[in-house]
Amino acid sequence: MNTKRTALTVGVAGTVAGLAGLALLATPAGAGEAPPALPPISAQELVQSVLSTQIPAMSGAVRVEENLGLPLPILPSGAGDGVAARVYTDGTGRGRIQLAGRMSEKTIIEDGSTLWLWDSADRSVRKVEHGAGASQKAPEQLADPASAAQQLVSAMQKDSTVTVDGTARVAERPVYQLVLTPKPTEKTLLREVRVAVDSETRVPLRLEVLANGQADPAVRIGFTEFSPGPQDPGLFRFTPPPGAEVTEHKPGEAVDPKGARDLLAQLNPQVVGEGWDIVLVGKVPANLASAAQEQTRARGMDVRNLLSQFAKPVSGPFGTGWVVSTKVGTALFTVDGRAAIGFVPEQVLIDALGQVR
Repeated sequence: MNTKRTALTVGVAGTVAGLAGLALLATPAGAGEAPPALPPISAQELVQSVLSTQIPAMSGAVRVEENLGLPLPILPSGAGDGVAARVYTDGTGRGRIQLAGRMSEKTIIEDGSTLWLWDSADRSVRKVEHGAGASQKAPEQLADPASAAQQLVSAMQKDSTVTVDGTARVAERPVYQLVLTPKPTEKTLLREVRVAVDSETRVPLRLEVLANGQADPAVRIGFTEFSPGPQDPGLFRFTPPPGAEVTEHKPGEAVDPKGARDLLAQLNPQVVGEGWDIVLVGKVPANLASAAQEQTRARGMDVRNLLSQFAKPVSGPFGTGWVVSTKVGTALFTVDGRAAIGFVPEQVLIDALGQVR
């Protein structure tokens, strides 16, 4: 597996292409609370323990927020101050995620041989049978702080200065604070990535992404509750409710609760650059662009008019297009359907486009 591409799929697609993704928040330690006293540990020891740990049987709650500085809200309607999710695993590959909305709930269940996605809003079920021992992650599982942190640490440690910045408490558990800072040669917009590592299980409980020139994290992912231990086996079984519409998908097929294909998979991006400066460059398929145009027209809008409200028109060697900027990254979309996405300034995207034909 290409760990850099995997991490950029998580980070870039989530925070820039989708302009949401990893925008998650965990409850910090109380004001004035003394940090816990833990045995000293080196940065390399902590990194290795994070990468080698297996996610145990556990239950937890994840809270989701963003502070990307976009002129448009990116969290789901009705999310309030953040998106809440309940996460359960049995430690052997089976898991359950419940995403609660104001009027409905989405549930994702991996039972060891089948992935189920249930949406109570339209009573639809997506079913992916993949066989025992070959569990398939749903896109929503990127909301798991432990998985997201492990992938980013694995991909970025070589191009980072790695330190341990004391201790703290997350979800009422003592944690070490692992910090990855880009080396001086990196052109990224990011200042650092902070990972709060549970002192007992070595499971990452919180991931924070901080951008240059910003005091507060632009994106966070973390548990507000975390309880390791055996779980009720019934949590990892699912039977479609009476009257539900069940759609079956082939193993490996991108699955979305609404039936849309995964954007990043359709872009089929090429990776340009290394480390924190990696850019994903791809082409938006004509059918996807046409579908987006039809959907916006049905709502009395036009894609280009919509882009002009929150994107900057640009031109250059690539032709013309629009740039969407956030605190943590940039996305460039050209009129001819190309896209470049990364945690980098606009000029790095333009240079990357010039390297891909």
